[in-house]
Amino acid sequence: MNAITPNAPGTTTTPPRPRLDQVLASLGARAEALGGHALRYGLVLILLWIGGMKFTAVEAQAIRPFVENSPLFSWTYPAFGVQGLSNLLGGTEILVGLLIAARPWLPRVSAVGSLLAVGMFLSTLGFLVTTPGAWADEIGGFPAIGVLGQFLIKDVALLVIAVWSFGEAVRAPRLTAR
Repeated sequence: MNAITPNAPGTTTTPPRPRLDQVLASLGARAEALGGHALRYGLVLILLWIGGMKFTAVEAQAIRPFVENSPLFSWTYPAFGVQGLSNLLGGTEILVGLLIAARPWLPRVSAVGSLLAVGMFLSTLGFLVTTPGAWADEIGGFPAIGVLGQFLIKDVALLVIAVWSFGEAVRAPRLTAR
């Protein structure tokens, strides 16, 4: 059959082409799905990588200014030691990352991991208030951000990703046994 089909004597029709908005909507849906996977597994990668780094002396020392100046966390150094706390935090970050990664098989487990990540990022964002040097005092302080604040501010995006991951995973259908 030809692309041009006669309807009536002297008239022809062509098959309808997809409209630009339909093409863009289809492309947008694919990009959104890919973006969702990239968000979740990008978060997992960050948690696993940074969590693994917490087992090194370099990273244990790097988090000292945050922990030592936090009224919420400063008690942990006498209880666990510098490396001990760093190891505990690293293990927690790795566990949370693995829980979030379980989304294709165990969406509710992933939701729990995402919720734990929300709590974790809220607590680290608290360091912006308690850590000297988080704000660039030499140029007036807030909203000018210092080096330590630059390190922490990324947690705003990670927090938002964790919130999205929780919402998506908690609404996901569960796999059913056959």
